[in-house]
Amino acid sequence: WLWLFYGTIIFSVAYLALYPGLGSYKGMLDWSSFGQYDKEMKQADAKFAPIFAAFAKSDVATLSKNAEATAVGQRLFLNYCSQCHGSAATGTTGFPNLTDNAWLWGGSPEQIKASITNGRQGVMPAWGPIIGDDGVKAAAAYVQKLNNRPVDAQLASKGEEIFKTNCVACHGPEAKGNPMLGAPNLTDADWLYGGSAGAITKTIAGGRSGQMPAHGEFLGKDKIHVLSAFVYSLSNK
Repeated sequence: WLWLFYGTIIFSVAYLALYPGLGSYKGMLDWSSFGQYDKEMKQADAKFAPIFAAFAKSDVATLSKNAEATAVGQRLFLNYCSQCHGSAATGTTGFPNLTDNAWLWGGSPEQIKASITNGRQGVMPAWGPIIGDDGVKAAAAYVQKLNNRPVDAQLASKGEEIFKTNCVACHGPEAKGNPMLGAPNLTDADWLYGGSAGAITKTIAGGRSGQMPAHGEFLGKDKIHVLSAFVYSLSNK
């Protein structure tokens, strides 16, 4: 037991000489978790890059029908996207459902690829301080009317005027939204932050802000091409 104890001391001294463990000392091997990650990623890229390059020869729409490619894309999705959109890509409050046809920034192959590559920044300004509590209630009533819900007609009429003055620039004159701005369609049943009267009122009063991070720099164009094909396949069976 005594010699075993001496052995642990010798091991610890050798370990601390080779690997970081003493303040800012990097160790004789200059090992780091970041360096280990980069090494493993380079090995993986060398092995799988030809596969992704072969997939990149097909356009996104065609690739979305390739079972092998979509299986690879699904694994990329589970690694990098499921934390926000869910493993089934159905989203949750504040994170879009990718399996339907309601797209804030457009659902074409090019638009999906642009969203993944460059990210998106969506901002709904807070109108509470500008139009006041009564204005917020009226605007919320009008938005509900757009969804054919029973509301106070007079209040909704007032809200329509507020909408035409303040909201039409982003959501359009028919409230159908604008993919160029990421402005949602207010006439359908798809709501990113909830479609109840309370949720709509809260959105108008306090605004919303959402960010889709850019993945282009660390995924690369070939992987994004395959990932885009998988996402496209979710709403284009």
